[in-house]
Amino acid sequence: MRLLFRLYPFAHFCLRIYWRFSRPLTAGARVVVIDEKDRVLLVRHTYMSGWYLPGGGVDRGETMRRAAERELWEEVGVTPKGDLHFFGLYANFAEFKSDHVSLFVLRSFDIEVQPNREIAEFGFFARDALPIETSKATRVRIHEVMEGLAPPDHWAVD
Repeated sequence: MRLLFRLYPFAHFCLRIYWRFSRPLTAGARVVVIDEKDRVLLVRHTYMSGWYLPGGGVDRGETMRRAAERELWEEVGVTPKGDLHFFGLYANFAEFKSDHVSLFVLRSFDIEVQPNREIAEFGFFARDALPIETSKATRVRIHEVMEGLAPPDHWAVD
């Protein structure tokens, strides 16, 4: 089991290379989950460093909203009580030929903590007390949502 756990980052790396050349267009969905104390939910994956908004890829035949709901459940056991509110659609050409990420906001939810091999840990953080390892793009997305700013066209931040 430990060997399998150690191989997961390598397998993820290989898949990313495969996707770069085999998928001309990819889609993803991320969610800014905000609790009643105005804290934001972040996740730390087992296969890469840093803290990110929960989310992931959109499967064949799946809408971006449905992918966001599925990823919330799979990664952290979050079930929306109300609708996910669409915030913006971003292009991300940094890792794939043509990746597009939809961003949703969720303020009403239930959470059922469950073990997960993909997520090393998760937590709710005040926006002025995010972990040091929080990605720059994640910080910018949180700022955009919390300040009600118009989303830019691109996910990546220089």
